[in-house]
Amino acid sequence: MSRAHNTARAAATLTALALIGACSSLRSGANPEGPNWKRHASWSMHVVFDREIVAEGRRLGEPYQRGQPEIDAAGKRLFIGSSDHGLYALRAGDGDPIWRFETLGFVQCAPLYDAGENVVYFGSNDGALYKVDADTGALRWRFMTNAEVARRPVLIQGVLYAANANDTIMAIRAKDGELLWSQHRTPAAGMEVAGYSGPTVAGGKVFMGFSDGTVTAFDANTGEERWQPLDLSAEAEQLLGEVPQYLDVDTTPIATQLDVGPAVIVASYEGGVYALDADAGTQLWSNTELAGVYDITLWEQPAYKPRSGGAEVPAQRLLLAASGTSGLWALDPDTGDQIWRRSLPDGGVSAPVPILGALMVTTTELGVFLIAPRDGSLIDGVHLAYGASSTPAVYGTRAFVLSDTGHLFGLQVTPPVGPPAPSTLPPI
Repeated sequence: MSRAHNTARAAATLTALALIGACSSLRSGANPEGPNWKRHASWSMHVVFDREIVAEGRRLGEPYQRGQPEIDAAGKRLFIGSSDHGLYALRAGDGDPIWRFETLGFVQCAPLYDAGENVVYFGSNDGALYKVDADTGALRWRFMTNAEVARRPVLIQGVLYAANANDTIMAIRAKDGELLWSQHRTPAAGMEVAGYSGPTVAGGKVFMGFSDGTVTAFDANTGEERWQPLDLSAEAEQLLGEVPQYLDVDTTPIATQLDVGPAVIVASYEGGVYALDADAGTQLWSNTELAGVYDITLWEQPAYKPRSGGAEVPAQRLLLAASGTSGLWALDPDTGDQIWRRSLPDGGVSAPVPILGALMVTTTELGVFLIAPRDGSLIDGVHLAYGASSTPAVYGTRAFVLSDTGHLFGLQVTPPVGPPAPSTLPPI
């Protein structure tokens, strides 16, 4: 029997468990002693294909896969890195390989596909940033940064912005890999949380967090500081009454428009979540209850009329924060106030990814799940052997997840409730 069939049978088993425990779950809700993550509540997700892309003989040390797939919808292709030192190009319909590019380290970076030039940019733990041809995998250029590159780069007007694990932000000319400018902050002394911030580019500025607890804005053209580094570790020190053990600001900033104007939202590992004025760097609000945040996502749902009829559902925005110590939170992005909070399974979840009015997450021990954004309740789940550490990639009704065993799963999502599926997107 194929692995896909085994996965489907596991899903059916979980569905039976859901029916047995449904009443008690609805009464008690999720809680740290018994989170509701193992229950399969509906048949909204279906496995379309299961393709092993990391051969057993190529496994090279790391027991997990963190690279989020990148989707080329027009070309019906996926690009994804793995712990076997490779970047893969795969067919989106069935996961069949097209080509593989070898590096000297783990490729745990989410790639960036540029349709205009038909190339892929990605980083490797070998310290290099790569540009390769999307059709053949041929190398265009290689830029050595001298530290792990595990965050997706950003491409704006011919300039590639990338960060590495040594607290360095770089602007690189995309055409030929020429360094335009770089900024480096001395990493914090002592212990650090695994991971680091990626760059965000908005309004002519590049925003980034650093391991010394600061957040800074740089001029996108020159690299000069646009406002003084804001020390969030000082806020954490006031909160804790002592210097925090982990100073890190490892979340990639979110640039958005709040009621008061342009803002940047970031999270400090021990200090909580902050909204900052994007122009001046001053604090707009903070929520210091959220310790241990390692990922933030802004979920936005426009107003829509339900497929089943009835009154229009109003537009809504939520700031979602995943914490390894306090669970999954939903906050009002304009005020920082808590909307809801849910416990997480052991090992935590990936960054939530919006899909058809729901949120998709992976878990390192259980599999992939759909969550209702408005209250954090569980919609559906599919068990994957040994779980998944990678963040899902989504296009229309299709999602792609790379498991920690090196299997790529193609999933079809058909939500029982929520906004209608986009009708303008070509199928992949």
